[in-house]
This record gives sequence, structure tokens and C-alpha cells, in this order.
Amino acid sequence: MSSGTIVVIVVVVIVLLAAIGGIALAARRRSLQRQFGPEYERVVAEQNSRIRAEAELTGRQRRVRKLDIRPLSDAARQQYSARWLAIQEQFVDTPHQAVAEAYDLVTTVMTERGYPIEDDDQMQADLSVEHADTVSQFRSARQITSAAAAGNAETEDLRQALIHYRALFSDLLGEPDRDIAAQNGTPNADAAAANTAAISTTVANTTADTAPDSTVDTPTYDQQRR
Repeated sequence: MSSGTIVVIVVVVIVLLAAIGGIALAARRRSLQRQFGPEYERVVAEQNSRIRAEAELTGRQRRVRKLDIRPLSDAARQQYSARWLAIQEQFVDTPHQAVAEAYDLVTTVMTERGYPIEDDDQMQADLSVEHADTVSQFRSARQITSAAAAGNAETEDLRQALIHYRALFSDLLGEPDRDIAAQNGTPNADAAAANTAAISTTVANTTADTAPDSTVDTPTYDQQRR
């Protein structure tokens, strides 16, 4: 075999390897975009580089795979759903305390499911792997909670924080928030609109009924009052 032929073969092999590598890179990028959704673009902007962002997100995946993440039992879901309804009712009289307790409940559920909660940034990074649709709402709720602690939040801000916490809470329970379904145009949009109105009604201290948060057989707001 002549040296010229060898050079041609080497060049062809390099081109093929580069093409295969490019295909694999594109496939991994699509996979990360599907899994992380808006969180993907947020990390890209934060890192100012797709390569660094994808390395960060891949690292999150590896870390969460090593955690003992487990689903809640039916009994636990019922218990936590009932506690959420009580917090939602409490908001009318003590909004700051209700929002603080909503955060405590969310982190309690996270702990039971196996998520570490010691570091806020790490907690959000871990959540983004399996809860990418709602981690941004949790992040927004935390910002409002911090503003509230500094005396820079109005009641409407606290109402938004409660709704944001509820989105992740429902997701952690294994029953995606119907508000999210409405935003994404899924078939549950009508139920989602009713559910959002129910939270707003309770927060506004009206006498309207509160819609159930999920398909779990938990007592409604009116049933709890009786």
C-alpha cells in the first residue's frame, strides 16, 4: 500500500470519527434540552458557554443518580396534601407565616424523597434534574421569601410565592401541577385555570370553595372547616 493511499485512509477515518463525534454531541445536546427545558438555556446564559453549561448539567445528572431519590407513599401524599390546604387557608390571616411554612413543607417533602437541603444552590441544582419544569418557580419563590424577610414584599408578592411553592410541591408529590399543564396547553388546561382561581380566591379571603390540589383523596377546604 502506497503512502498516498495510507494518507487518504487516515484522512477518511479522521473525518468519520469527527462526524460520529458531532452526531453524538448533537444527540447529547438534544437530550439535555429535552430534560432540562428552560433550565438548559438559563445555565447556558449563566456559564456563557454551551460546552460549560452541558458539562454542568451532565454533572447534575451524575450527582442525582447517586442520591437515593424515592417516591412518596400514598399515605404521605395524603398527609402532605392536607397540610398544604391548611397553609393555603392560613395565608388569609398571616401571609408571611404561611409562605414560610410552605417553604418548610416543600423542604420536608424533599427530605423524605431523598434530596439534601443543606445548601440552597445545590438543592435547586439537584431539583432541576427531575423537576426542571418547576425548579424555576421554586427559585422565584425563594427570591420573594428573601425579599419578604427584608421587608420588601407586598401581599401580592407573597401570594405569587405561595403559588410558586405549590407548583414544586405538587411536582414532588408526583402529581404535576395543573397550573403548569395550563401554561403548556395540555388537556388539563380547564382544570388548571380553576385551580389557579381557587388559590387566588382563598388568598383574597372570599367564601368560595377551594379546588382540590390533586387527584389524591384528601379533604377539601370546606370539608376541613366542617
